[in-house]
Amino acid sequence: MPGKKAAAPADVGAFLAALAHPQDATLQRLRIAIRATDPRIGEAIKWNAPSFHVEGRHFATMQLRRADRVLLVLHLGAGRRALPADAIADPQGLLTWLGADRATLDFGCPGDVEVREAALQALLRQWMTHL
Repeated sequence: MPGKKAAAPADVGAFLAALAHPQDATLQRLRIAIRATDPRIGEAIKWNAPSFHVEGRHFATMQLRRADRVLLVLHLGAGRRALPADAIADPQGLLTWLGADRATLDFGCPGDVEVREAALQALLRQWMTHL
């Protein structure tokens, strides 16, 4: 929405507290891991969920529809662009590709985030180079 200020991290926290999602611990652990990837990463509420951006360009948004897991959708922003086939190295096979411009990662518990944190951060760093 033009002219609308993005939510500050405290607002994201308030949004999640009010939401009382069954996977709140996973959501919180995932937020920490994503923001720790790069000091430039900010967060806001977009599409009724936490979304992460660098310099105003959103690249990752949580999908909160399911009670048993959290999906992190990686995308390239509003304009559809295709990534080259070899653009993202994913040696652990964590990404589920939904198209040439977006993929998801699936987390069922905070432990999933902890075990995959280094791989997640490597994927995010690669993804951000294409923004």
